Amino acid sequence: MTLIRERDGRRLHIKSKLMGESLVSKSFIDELTVAPQKRLFPDVNILKVGGQSICDRGAKALPAIVDEIAANKKDHKMLITTGGGTRSRHIYAIGLELGMPTGILAKFGNSISEQNALLVTMLLASHGGIKIGHDEIVKLTSYFVQGCIPVMHGMPPYDYFAIPPAKGRIPLHRTDVGTIIMADLIGARTCIFVKDERGLYTGDPKKNPNEEFIPEIGARTLMEKDQDDLIIERPCLEILQNSEVLERITIINGLEEGNITRALNGENAGTVIYKE
Repeated sequence: MTLIRERDGRRLHIKSKLMGESLVSKSFIDELTVAPQKRLFPDVNILKVGGQSICDRGAKALPAIVDEIAANKKDHKMLITTGGGTRSRHIYAIGLELGMPTGILAKFGNSISEQNALLVTMLLASHGGIKIGHDEIVKLTSYFVQGCIPVMHGMPPYDYFAIPPAKGRIPLHRTDVGTIIMADLIGARTCIFVKDERGLYTGDPKKNPNEEFIPEIGARTLMEKDQDDLIIERPCLEILQNSEVLERITIINGLEEGNITRALNGENAGTVIYKE
């Protein structure tokens, strides 16, 4: 960029490609040349600990998962995010009955996800667990140097500005979306969703045990299939497909010992959804 002076010689302006352009122009965006996205933290792994699938199980699930995360601390840098779970569904239901808008429901979900982040942080406290906010992502290097395992809530910070969905008012962008947005932001090494199922199926295996397991599938293909039920939030697929730095996400059953370790090591531990 260069500086240009007005004809009267009084004022300087920054000359850039965006001067006087409409940022909603399709043709302009198509022709705009930009540098490749920089991967800010390419050695960091993001693990999302499910709310309903993991946190809500309490002592039946969390201690073993915390132990496995801690056991991988020496070999892998990890940023943990948390879901909201059953309590977020409960407050959504109450809010819907009372006519609350999407932005208020999103704020509700934010607070529940943050409770679970605090819970996981305290379980990881003896291993360097530290609860951080979204603004503290710029401090990741400092936390890792100090031997910390940072934990943040997974809800994206839309809050009152959450986008109303086409149907209903439950926020489309919840903790899965917040996690993959964070992975894209930092250019994460891996993005792993820790759930209570093996991975993706053709439907909900809890309702129909005959549903088929899908070990690997492309994001675009999965969007085109338009399944009635998915194990992750649907906008995650579009975000992955549009990402410049993410090639895949992994969904694993965290209740099976060793799956977190295998996923961190790049082994096949569940379902891989890849960018096409």
